[in-house]
Amino acid sequence: MILSDRLSAAASMVTRGYRLADVGTDHGFVPIWLVRNGHVPSAIAMDVNRGPLERAKEHIAQAGLEEFIQIRLSDGLSALSVDEADSILIAGMGGALTVRILEKDPPSRLGAAELILQPQSEISRVREYLCRAGWRIDAEEMVLEEGKYYPMMHCVRGEMTLTAQEAEFGPCLIASGHPVLLKYLTFRERVLRANLENLQKGSSKRALERREQILGQIDQIRQVRELVQANGACEA
Repeated sequence: MILSDRLSAAASMVTRGYRLADVGTDHGFVPIWLVRNGHVPSAIAMDVNRGPLERAKEHIAQAGLEEFIQIRLSDGLSALSVDEADSILIAGMGGALTVRILEKDPPSRLGAAELILQPQSEISRVREYLCRAGWRIDAEEMVLEEGKYYPMMHCVRGEMTLTAQEAEFGPCLIASGHPVLLKYLTFRERVLRANLENLQKGSSKRALERREQILGQIDQIRQVRELVQANGACEA
C-alpha cells in the first residue's frame, strides 16, 4: 500500500509506539499502513458514516490486521474511551469541524499525548483553538499535491501564544523557512491580486472595504514571505 503524499506526511508525524485513533478514517489506509510497518502497535479507525467504515473493514481484513485495528462508528471522538489512544489523527476535515470535534470531546481528558491535525480550511481557527485548549504546536509540515496545499501540525500538551501571522500561516512553517509555504504565499497573493483587480471598478462602500481588506492581506503575505525567505536562508 502506498499512501498519498499528504497522508504519508501526516502518518509520519505519529510517534512510533503510540496507539492511534484515526478520526474520519475513510478507507482506513493510514492505520493499516502504520500497523503494517510496525510504527504503531494498534489503532482504532473511526468514522461517522457506515459506508467508509465498511470499506475500512474490508481493507483491514485484506491486510490481515483485524487483531490490531478496530473499527468504530463515531461522531468525532464520542466513541473513544479514556486512555484508549495516545495519538489522535484528524485529517481531511474543515477547520470548523475539527475544532467542534476537539471541543466536544477534549483529547486531554481522553488521555491523548499528541494530536496530528490536517485541516482543509480555516486553519487559523484550529491554531487559535490549540492556544486556548492547552496544546502546543511543536512541528509542522506542508505538502503540495495535485495542485492543492495541505498544511499539517503535530501538537503536544503545553502553553502556546501565536501572532496573527503565525496563526494564519503556521509558527513552525515560518520559522523553518518551509519551501512549500513560500510557494503557497506566492499562490495566495496571486489569487488576492486577481480579486483586487475585479474590485477596481466597484465604488460602493462594501467594495472599498473589501479592497482595503485585501490590501491588508497582501501586505501580511509580503511580511511573512520576507520572514520565510530569511529563515530559509539561515537554514541553508
